[in-house]
Amino acid sequence: MRTELWPDGAADHASEIAAFFAGSASMPLAVLIACDEEGAAVGFAELSIRNYAESAISDRVAYLEGWYVDPAARRRGVGRALIAAAEGWARSQGCREFGSDADIDNAISALAHAAVGFTETARIRCFLKTL
Repeated sequence: MRTELWPDGAADHASEIAAFFAGSASMPLAVLIACDEEGAAVGFAELSIRNYAESAISDRVAYLEGWYVDPAARRRGVGRALIAAAEGWARSQGCREFGSDADIDNAISALAHAAVGFTETARIRCFLKTL
């Protein structure tokens, strides 16, 4: 599922997952998995806590780093259940705000975020220069 969400990072997924389970990953802090009636994974949410998020007023913001639901399981409440569980995790961590982002041209993600109560706060392009 990570490869479906982040195909460009596929080569790193195995090592990132291993680091998470070994307790040596700095991010994500938590991973939630949604399973169907047979116990097969059909979605996930990767969570962190950031000290900054666009338009946030606090310096401890729960952040949805990744959110994916298998296409066959979409529009059945799986994504909403993952977000509700993520919000519970965020509250348990003392966070009062919950942030996320999506590629500027990902209209489906924007609609999914709006459907679970997120409000779009900014549109940006990020740049990086190696020195």
